[in-house]
Amino acid sequence: MHLKSLTLRGFKSFASSTTLHLEPGITCVVGPNGSGKSNVVDAIAWVLGEQGAKALRGGTMSDVIFAGTPSRPALGRAEVLLTIDNSDGALPIEYSEVTVGRLMFRSGESEYTINGTTCRLLDIQELMSDSGIGRELHVVVGQGQLDAVLHARPEDRRAFIEEAAGVLKHRKRKEKALRKLEAMAANLTRLTDLSAELRRQLGPLGRQAEIARKAGVIQAALRDARLRLLADDLAASRAAIVSDAADEEALRTRVTRTERVLADGQRREAELEAQLAAAVPRASRAAETWYGLASVRERLRGSRSLAAERSRLLGAAEEHRGGRDPEELEQEATAVREQELALTERLELDRETLDEVMARRGSLEELLAHEEKALLAAAKAASDHRETLARLAGRVEAARSRAAAAEADIIRMTEALQAAHARDEETAGSRSALDAELARIETARDELAERHSEAVVVHGAASERLDALRDAERAAERDRASWQARREALELSLAPADGASALLTAAVTASERAAAGIRPDDQETASTSDPATASVTVAATAAGVGSTTSTATEAGRPGRGGKKRHGRGARRDEPDTIVELPPLDASVEIIGRLASFVTVAPGAQAAIAAALGPAADALLVGAPQDALAALRWLRGSDAGRAALVAADPPRTDRGEPSGGASSGAALPAGSVPAFDLVTVVDARYEAAVQDLLADTVVADDLEVAGQVLACHPQTTVVTRDGDLLGPRAALGGSATPPSVLEVQAAADEADRGAIEALARREASREDLGPAREAVERARAAIDAALAERHGADARHRALSEHLAQIDRTRGTAAGEITRLERSRLAAETARDQAYGALTELEGELAASSAEPDVGEPSQAERDRLVAATSAVRAAEVEARLAVRTSEERVRGLHGRAEALMRTAAGERTARAAAAARREVRERQSATAAALAAAADTALVALEGSLGTAAAERETAEAARRETEAELGTVREQVRGWANDLAALRDAAHRDDLARAEKRLRVETLEAKTLEEHGVAADDLIAEFGPDVPVPPDEPDGQPVPFDRAEQVARAARAEKQLARLGKINPLALEEFAALQERAAFLSTQLDDLKSTRRDLLLVVDEVDARVREVFATAFADTAREFEIVFATLFPGGDGRLVLTDPENMLTTGIEVEARPPGKKVKRLSLLSGGERSLTALALLLAIFRARPSPFYVLDEVEAALDDRNLGRLLNAVEGLREKSQLIIITHQKRTMEIADALYGVAMRGDGITTVISQRLRARASA
Repeated sequence: MHLKSLTLRGFKSFASSTTLHLEPGITCVVGPNGSGKSNVVDAIAWVLGEQGAKALRGGTMSDVIFAGTPSRPALGRAEVLLTIDNSDGALPIEYSEVTVGRLMFRSGESEYTINGTTCRLLDIQELMSDSGIGRELHVVVGQGQLDAVLHARPEDRRAFIEEAAGVLKHRKRKEKALRKLEAMAANLTRLTDLSAELRRQLGPLGRQAEIARKAGVIQAALRDARLRLLADDLAASRAAIVSDAADEEALRTRVTRTERVLADGQRREAELEAQLAAAVPRASRAAETWYGLASVRERLRGSRSLAAERSRLLGAAEEHRGGRDPEELEQEATAVREQELALTERLELDRETLDEVMARRGSLEELLAHEEKALLAAAKAASDHRETLARLAGRVEAARSRAAAAEADIIRMTEALQAAHARDEETAGSRSALDAELARIETARDELAERHSEAVVVHGAASERLDALRDAERAAERDRASWQARREALELSLAPADGASALLTAAVTASERAAAGIRPDDQETASTSDPATASVTVAATAAGVGSTTSTATEAGRPGRGGKKRHGRGARRDEPDTIVELPPLDASVEIIGRLASFVTVAPGAQAAIAAALGPAADALLVGAPQDALAALRWLRGSDAGRAALVAADPPRTDRGEPSGGASSGAALPAGSVPAFDLVTVVDARYEAAVQDLLADTVVADDLEVAGQVLACHPQTTVVTRDGDLLGPRAALGGSATPPSVLEVQAAADEADRGAIEALARREASREDLGPAREAVERARAAIDAALAERHGADARHRALSEHLAQIDRTRGTAAGEITRLERSRLAAETARDQAYGALTELEGELAASSAEPDVGEPSQAERDRLVAATSAVRAAEVEARLAVRTSEERVRGLHGRAEALMRTAAGERTARAAAAARREVRERQSATAAALAAAADTALVALEGSLGTAAAERETAEAARRETEAELGTVREQVRGWANDLAALRDAAHRDDLARAEKRLRVETLEAKTLEEHGVAADDLIAEFGPDVPVPPDEPDGQPVPFDRAEQVARAARAEKQLARLGKINPLALEEFAALQERAAFLSTQLDDLKSTRRDLLLVVDEVDARVREVFATAFADTAREFEIVFATLFPGGDGRLVLTDPENMLTTGIEVEARPPGKKVKRLSLLSGGERSLTALALLLAIFRARPSPFYVLDEVEAALDDRNLGRLLNAVEGLREKSQLIIITHQKRTMEIADALYGVAMRGDGITTVISQRLRARASA
């Protein structure tokens, strides 16, 4: 794996797209200062995820974008693409080439890509971490970073090695687990508290649930009884409504029949009124027709007379004259003029006569029309008068009905008011009695509350004592478990060393074989037949703790048998293995561990352990020859090493060694012979222990030890802190790990603590019985007091509810009284209004009835006017005829004189004209005669029509009079039927009110059923009706028929039972079940949390172990490489890495000790600048060599070195060429000489960096 190419676009001074094709080996980037060489380093760090602007030599991250020059504007974004050759699969991705990209805009937005796919920075960091490139980018060594390495804290130097070794991901895993543990701790505490609280609540809630269950059974019986009573009431009310339905139907039939008869009468009345309304115009039209025909007859008569006269005049023969002389014609013309004047005067007289006749006719016709209108108005007025009388009579009857209904409503409401007042007085009396009873019950409740409080106090004291005893028991149990766990942990620490463990196991096996009768010479046979029995099989974890009276067969315990590891240096945490060992001769006496037979005074364990030295963990054997045999067996079987002590038989002649101080003589204060602080539990081994501690004194501290040595130079002195001082040597210093004797003493102390805790637990358990009985008695007293109190509460609640019901009843009654009073007042007002309206209508009817009947109007005047009009019309015709005749005569004579004068001039023309005139006169005469004949014919027909019109007029008038009479009769009948219908409707209204009250009761019962019991009315009757048998209360009983009295008694019994139960928590059953479920759930969750916590702790332990292992290995390798590199850079010098806290490999820092040749100083601050740089480079190169990365980028790291030191550095760098790719930014010529390729970086005057490349040597593969 190596960097293949680097592409920069708009990054710092690389304004144009620039690609650097990189190759394995060493690549040097050279160029003048300020040309942009270090920008290449910054680009690599930036694309790999560098987040610090200062690390990129900028103020803000946007400074990496090309800022522009005078000749080129600034860019809006910067992009870097780094292509990595992954042909060796070093990166965990299935691509032979991986291109990592980073793009940033000047607005601050940025994105990362892997092979063109957008990703997160974390993805890039995780991808690179497995190849040794951490997020801190230790592979990129920029300018000034050497000083950071030199001045770094020891912990920071540790971070360099951890990053190179890939420890970061393990630390992240640990941090994640610790965060989960921290978040889990609060939940665990909360769950523990919740579980305890739920367990505390389950007891009382369980008792409430039992009471609620009993109450549920009683309430079911009470509900059944109440529903059956309610169903009986509802069924009875519905039956009453059904029985009223027949009467209602009969009444409705009568009302319908009466309404139908009334409708028929009203329809007949309307028909007659329509007929009358049609007959009056008919009579008027008949009269008008007769009058019109009479007028036409008169006009025909005048026309006939005029036509006859014209025919007569035209029929007269015209006198023919011819050849007359002019004088005769003039004379005749004069006579004609005179005659014309006379006719003109006559015409004027006739016209005046005609005007007079016409004026008279007009006045007569006006009088006749006025008279006919008066006749019609009189007839209409008579009809309206009769209709008004009928209407007023109907309104009077309706007003009487309304007044009667209002009277009935007033009576009914008055009766209801009296009943409501009576009920109110009755409930008021009941309430007084209930108030007295309620006061008595409240007094009893106070007394019961005091009793209950006293019982609660007693129960609280008993519960506190019981809780204290339980706490003491739990505390004792916790102490016992704690001591037991401590004892078990200490037993693990007491496991003997490898060789001792093997010896103990071999001794046990030999004893077992001896007891089984297996001889040593049978070993070969057993070996060939059964390999499992031919050798000792042990496991890799050493153990085997003996007891105070143990022999060789008691040295190991089950489960901790002797175990051996592969090799002597195997670690304790290696996997268990099975090793076959040769058998031990049964004659070799292996007694057990020496520490198991020794008891040391408290506080002296460290001193005795130091005095015994290796013998503190030694095995006790029977004799020196047994020790020799055991050692031979250990060496021959390669089973490890062991300390052995031979137990001599007890000797009475054993004296104090000369010159020693163990007898305690002349010892300074604060010192005591060591053997005096030891107790050997078996006298047979006391001599051995005494020999081991001979001439040994225990002093309180080093000062006392010095005094002892001054007095007794040949004495060995040990302090209570474990320091050992002898005649020639001393051993001590800082604290040491606990010795076997200290561990054994701690184990014994744990045993004693466990026994004491067990005794305290048993004592607490003995006291728990009486305490529980006291709590139960107090609980029973509380329950009894509570039951009585609940009974009183139930009675109080029942009375309160009864009082509330009475108050509600009184409130309802008061509201009913108010409503009835308002209704009665409204009814009285309506009655008064009805009577007032009736009085007014009766007055109007009387006034209308008192008016005289108009009757039929007289027609004599009209007949007279008709006759006069007819005469005047005849006179008008005669006058018109005279005027027409005079006009014709005047027109005949007009111009005749002139004609005669002209006739005289033309006889012949006149004669012709006369002939023509005669012919015309004849035609006109015939026409006039025909007109007169036609007029006669029309007059004859008109006379017939006049007779018919007169008959029609008489018939229409008779029909009108007959219709008026029948209409009066029908109106009387309609009025009677309307009165009957009103009476029926009043009866129906009264019945409707009664039925409405019954329906209201039914609706009230149905609403009560639905609201209070949630059961529909039909379902109620179907399930609980009086026809449904009552199920038995006992399981083996039989259903019984419904008995209302029995159900009333049943409901009363259930109410009393509920009252005896006291206060009931209706949700107790659900709450108890939910609480049980929640407690079980929380218990499961608590177990899960504890299991998860154990798993997380295991993960933390595993991570710590892994970190310790990885870091220890990496540090050892780095320290080794540092010594090598330092020796290369400083020939003859000495440099090494030292852990600041070797005991804690998880947090220890790293110090650098450097001693250049010829100097004695080791502190870095005392070195010169070049020496410090070389030392820092030695550390970095050591890390690079110990944990190589695919590539390294070095930015002018050798700038401060002289030529000699530069050569040494380059020799060290040459060693990295084969394993890693190096990119070096340099000004040094010698550095360029070792490069495989050169990149020249230059910047022209436009401020933009350009790059040229040159390969210096062929690729290794070429």
